[in-house]
Amino acid sequence: MAEDLKKMYRTVMEDHFPDSLRIIFGNQELVYKKRSWKFPDDKSGELIEKGLRYGENPGQEAALYELVGGNLALGGCRFIDPGKGLVSAIREEDMLQEGKHPGKINLTDLDNGLNIIKYLMDRPAAVILKHNNPCGAAYGTSLSDAYNRANRADRIAAFGGCLVLNRPVDKTTAELISENYLEVVAAPEYEEGSLDILKKRSNLRIIQASRIDRLSEYVDLRYVDFKSLVDGGLILQQSPLNKIKTATDFKLAEATSKGRNYKISREPTSREIADLLFGWFVEQGVTSNSVLYVKDGCTVGIGTGEQDRVGVAEIAVYKAYQKYADTLCFDKYRISYKELELAIEKGERGKDLKEEIDSQTREANAGLKGSAMVSDAFFPFRDGVDVGLRQGVSAVVQPGGSMRDWEVIEACNEADATMVLTGQRAFKH
Repeated sequence: MAEDLKKMYRTVMEDHFPDSLRIIFGNQELVYKKRSWKFPDDKSGELIEKGLRYGENPGQEAALYELVGGNLALGGCRFIDPGKGLVSAIREEDMLQEGKHPGKINLTDLDNGLNIIKYLMDRPAAVILKHNNPCGAAYGTSLSDAYNRANRADRIAAFGGCLVLNRPVDKTTAELISENYLEVVAAPEYEEGSLDILKKRSNLRIIQASRIDRLSEYVDLRYVDFKSLVDGGLILQQSPLNKIKTATDFKLAEATSKGRNYKISREPTSREIADLLFGWFVEQGVTSNSVLYVKDGCTVGIGTGEQDRVGVAEIAVYKAYQKYADTLCFDKYRISYKELELAIEKGERGKDLKEEIDSQTREANAGLKGSAMVSDAFFPFRDGVDVGLRQGVSAVVQPGGSMRDWEVIEACNEADATMVLTGQRAFKH
């Protein structure tokens, strides 16, 4: 059974999707071409054509299509034109190492990584994704520093993830990457010697996405977002546009209730503003309902896809504590926090080791002291923001618009925390 599963995961499925698609919007037409790549067969060495390995699971046929023709304008909105392909335009020569050959999840993770990092192009940055959500994102003084910080933000979840970088990979960064198991690495270029290091991982998919250096051009471009329904129907929507670009786009929180005006009592510091912007940018690629904590240009805890805002704020705190303890444990003992727990249960290590790590984690509030709290929608009550404030959060960004915004403002003022509003939510489903 285990061998059958391993074989299934490595098998590239044939697909029966057509070579091209034509989608008609009234009297306008978009033309898509199915993408495939030619690679040498592992056994015969002959060139064979491969599309996607499979969909979200083995046994699901899948196909990738690139927009190659047509223009679409609806209601004054001009959608993205052909010739601007990113993931959908990857060529054989861009796959510097095919690895196990990409499947649907590999490419959708890469796509969402580009969706996030397009806001982070002003300095070296790294985003690591799993199951279409970031598990770590960070700026750095160098590319290697950015990767190291993103990886340490959630070292466990990063295992088997997709790494997206916005600068050419140098040998120092490649050495760090090679220490871990990743499924995909994508960057605009790879400096001399870096590929030799990365290719030591034979299953790693190494992709050169040449347009990464032009990603900032995509910030204001819309595309048509398709959602297929279980009955075969479709929901179409415009892709969202993030109107927050700089600090001046934030509004200091204020609200009126029962004739009384409530205002945040202090302005954000420059450090807080930087984290509020960074966190809001990362939030654009996180599944809703979500709450993030970020500090010094790096994610501390990411809560995703929950049904209530209090719960997701608490989950993000829990994850921050777990990840902080794991990093301390790995730095000191070169094993994970969970491995240490198991060793203690078996009597192989002393309880005092875990107690010391737990004490250090509590003392630092898992890095949450002085962090920024990011919410993709308003807080319907103050209980959600209180979760972060109790951990020492000093700044909050949220859309605003709740009837109880006044209550959330009071909560922040009581904690001497600042809060800004975006005026737009960032739901992603």
